[in-house]
Amino acid sequence: MSLELSVVVPLYNEEESVRPLYEAIVQGVEPLGVSFEIVLVDDGSRDGTVRIADEIARADPRVCLVKFRRNYGQTPAMAAGIAEARGEIIVTMDGDLQNDPADIGELLARIEEGNDIVVGWRHERQDKLLTRKVPSRIANALIAKVTGVPIRDNGCSLKAYRACLIKQIPLYSEMHRFIPAMASIAGPRIAEIRVRHHARRFGRSKYGLSRIYKVLLDLMVIKTVASFTARPMLWFGMLSLPMLAIAVLALGWTCFTLTAQGTMSLSIAGTGVIFLTSTVMLLAAGAIGELIYKLGDLREHQFSSLTQHLLVRGAASHD
Repeated sequence: MSLELSVVVPLYNEEESVRPLYEAIVQGVEPLGVSFEIVLVDDGSRDGTVRIADEIARADPRVCLVKFRRNYGQTPAMAAGIAEARGEIIVTMDGDLQNDPADIGELLARIEEGNDIVVGWRHERQDKLLTRKVPSRIANALIAKVTGVPIRDNGCSLKAYRACLIKQIPLYSEMHRFIPAMASIAGPRIAEIRVRHHARRFGRSKYGLSRIYKVLLDLMVIKTVASFTARPMLWFGMLSLPMLAIAVLALGWTCFTLTAQGTMSLSIAGTGVIFLTSTVMLLAAGAIGELIYKLGDLREHQFSSLTQHLLVRGAASHD
């Protein structure tokens, strides 16, 4: 019998929160009447988090514990939990008790409506204004503008995904907050719902302003991947235009001085040759990318046609 739901929870120095969190998840999910598992991922905690989580996993067969030898960060921990999860639907959440497991039922209901990703929106966020709320609002507005995916709260870890989709998305650095944007390439149906948010009860926050530069770098990567995927020749061509302009100016000046004065500057001529070569290399890379993309589309179309042919033939044989 396949599992219907996996709840993935990364943990880092949350010894006081682990047991109340486990109990809250069980209380929130059991009334839904679905088969489920809880995947706890210890991200190299230095306190008693592993010990308590291990005790819970030994006492409840529905709990799976993944241990990291050292701290890798929230995204690698979440990726490990997603890879280990066996449920058809995967729900992710933080391990600090700020997300409410009672909202999982609403997430599943929206998935059942036909959505592929359901994102939680902390409409009454219980965090500090200057260090958490303001940077988050600026980041969400920037992410929506750059990626074209209008998510109000990308930083909320409480999300639900179809496993067949989320397991195909590579996660690293701080990419967990960009999953809807990364998945948008495949054209999924994305919904957003209001979820509860509680003030931190134990320990201290692991987030801060120091993560801003990582988020900005990851945002650049997402924009590059999303833009270059479908039209590589166009984007490589646009990147080559400044180099082509510099090459034309440098080589034009070289030809002019050589004709008018009989001399030329080797540095200017060399610069023109270098930039012209770079332009050709970029255009060649774009052409190769375009070829790879078209071949991928062709193979997918051929596979789809073959599958449909086999299904039709199988149906005819059965009749």
